[in-house]
Amino acid sequence: MSVHENDSKAASSGQDAPAGPEQDQISMNIEAVLGFYSRADQRISHSQRVLEALSERIGHPSFLAIIVIFVALWMLTNTCLRMNQVPSFDPPPFQWLQGIVGLGALLTSTIVLTKQNRLAKLEEQRAHLDLKVTLLIEQKVAKLIDLIEELRRDMPNVKDRSDAEAMALQQSMNPDSVLAALDERGEIGV
Repeated sequence: MSVHENDSKAASSGQDAPAGPEQDQISMNIEAVLGFYSRADQRISHSQRVLEALSERIGHPSFLAIIVIFVALWMLTNTCLRMNQVPSFDPPPFQWLQGIVGLGALLTSTIVLTKQNRLAKLEEQRAHLDLKVTLLIEQKVAKLIDLIEELRRDMPNVKDRSDAEAMALQQSMNPDSVLAALDERGEIGV
């Protein structure tokens, strides 16, 4: 699709679409992000998918209503049976109900923790990617400052002066020294 076609589509949709290389870069970035999530999704096992589907159902507000209705019916049924002199299957204090609710809580917490562990690993991967990108950006900015300062020194019509801040920013940071400084201050919790 040509730049002209992109512009005419953007004009007809009422949006300003980036043209040419900028659009290509945006598309590449979107594809990279989608690829990251697609690869993460492909690594999910069948059992993990089943647990996450259960987690979605458990996390829905209607599930709470089902639990409340179930407990209320259980208690009401057993109380009514006792009042009618019929032996109830779980007389108060409802030990069977307590066991069922306890087992349900154990299973629910296990399902939720399993999903949280997977999401935490995904978040850790994202954080590592963010750190790598941030370090790369810092190196590029330091190089740009260096090139601008060199250009300023080389231009005859620009007054040459010493800029201590620019000189300091020309140097890329050492990630190890930054991490060590953060560790000393106690800002990194491992």
